[in-house]
Amino acid sequence: MADEADLAEVFLRLTKRMRRAYVARLEPLGITPSQERALRVIAHAETPPRMVDLADRLGVVPRSVTSVVDALEAHGLVRREIDPAHRRSTLLLLTDRGREMQQNVRAARRRASEDLFAPLTESQRAQLLDLLSLVDRHAG
Repeated sequence: MADEADLAEVFLRLTKRMRRAYVARLEPLGITPSQERALRVIAHAETPPRMVDLADRLGVVPRSVTSVVDALEAHGLVRREIDPAHRRSTLLLLTDRGREMQQNVRAARRRASEDLFAPLTESQRAQLLDLLSLVDRHAG
């Protein structure tokens, strides 16, 4: 039987390795991990999120999201618009450049993942995904 402490240690080590590889691939794109997370939330929202919605989805306080959005806006990746339904709220919209960046970021994440899992066969990758998905569903 596998020792849970060993399993946890390997899992944590691989998670850190994956994060470092991902951050290294984001750096040439000129975007930080926190900016990427915000960009991803904005890109996947069904309707343009308000600042408070973004903060909620990221699990941070609203004022923390302001500097991230400021940087995304300075890079031309998002733009702010007044919410016509709630004039005191600001909506966040992805620009064309933001959509392009989202595609570049997705490719960077995929390459980092491919590098990490390169030693596994396609079948082993599918099995690992099934196992991790099972753990995720029950982690609750």
